[in-house]
Amino acid sequence: MVVFRQMEVADVEAICAIEQESFNIPWTREAFMNELTNNMLAKYMVLEVDGVVAGYVGMWLIVDEAHITNIAIASAYRGRGYGEQLMTELAALAQYMGMRAMTLEVRVSNQVAINLYTKIGFENAGIRKGYYSDNGEDAMVMWRNF
Repeated sequence: MVVFRQMEVADVEAICAIEQESFNIPWTREAFMNELTNNMLAKYMVLEVDGVVAGYVGMWLIVDEAHITNIAIASAYRGRGYGEQLMTELAALAQYMGMRAMTLEVRVSNQVAINLYTKIGFENAGIRKGYYSDNGEDAMVMWRNF
């Protein structure tokens, strides 16, 4: 059974494990705790598959724009369409909360993610040179209007 729900403090350990396997510079436990307890602009959603936290996505709501902060699916659950489902759920939440557009940055080398974002209506809006601090890679800025 697949469930989408609001992220809770109790999810942070599972989320950090997904971060570790997904990113060169993963967010820390403290970063997620701050997002969940102190950042009033932040909204985070969890994907559960058969009761297991299998992915998550987050956004900041700034005026009428949803800025995607991060998204990851646990490696054991990749390739099954869960990323698309999670982004679709997040977009529906953003629209419900009155957002008029969504934006994100993605590594220019991450063609799998770029394909996903394009499939769900995001468009390339430009490049941020040297955006990623781990290797200086450029980021593609993508937008989706509602």
